[in-house]
Amino acid sequence: MEASLEEIGMIGLDLAKNVFQVHGAARTGHPVLQKKLRRGQVLEYFAKFPRSVFAMEACTSAHYRAREIGRLGHKVRLINPAT
Repeated sequence: MEASLEEIGMIGLDLAKNVFQVHGAARTGHPVLQKKLRRGQVLEYFAKFPRSVFAMEACTSAHYRAREIGRLGHKVRLINPAT
């Protein structure tokens, strides 16, 4: 499932060691994107996106990823992990 870039309102990025899961939702809340990206593909892939809101769980590498994605012009929200 992959939508046009204009349909995507928010991106959820699940960080892992090597393969990251990307989930995109339309402004209506419906899922429109699911994709797996290797660590080296993340910035190149998101550089093509129009400015979007990204959400990711705050963890050790999330702060680095948030800065890098933010430099591409996106707004990044770090979410507290559930305890």
